[in-house]
Amino acid sequence: MAACDRGSHPDLVGRRAPDFSVQDSERSVELYGLRGKVIVLNFWATWCPPCVEEMPSLGVMQAALSDHVQVLAVSVDVDSGAYHKFLSDHDIHFLTVRDPEQHSNSLYGTHGFPETYIIDTRGIVRRKFIGPVNWTRPEMMEYLGSL
Repeated sequence: MAACDRGSHPDLVGRRAPDFSVQDSERSVELYGLRGKVIVLNFWATWCPPCVEEMPSLGVMQAALSDHVQVLAVSVDVDSGAYHKFLSDHDIHFLTVRDPEQHSNSLYGTHGFPETYIIDTRGIVRRKFIGPVNWTRPEMMEYLGSL
């Protein structure tokens, strides 16, 4: 299934990941505060079928690689009720925040969802994925574990 596309995507691969901080009703998260682990930065929305498609594999991958990898899923949902219901209904246990003003994804030039960036332990963007990914594929798990 294709991504829910809304625009173009500048190339950040090989460059330092733009830092951002998101404060929602539940928590405050700063991207650079997660350094030291590989960060799987996922921009998504509850209304985006391809985003929903990849959520289970993100959770399984996070659980399997939790010592080395940190998923940060940033929702662009405006409706906090829909966001919280989604997290509850889908039993999401990885780090999520809601950025309805879309400040964080704007730093990355992300206007289509899902879009995911792999950021190494030094803060460098190593890969970008547009559209849903099966995060539990052996080659993906091996790649993330090797960073």
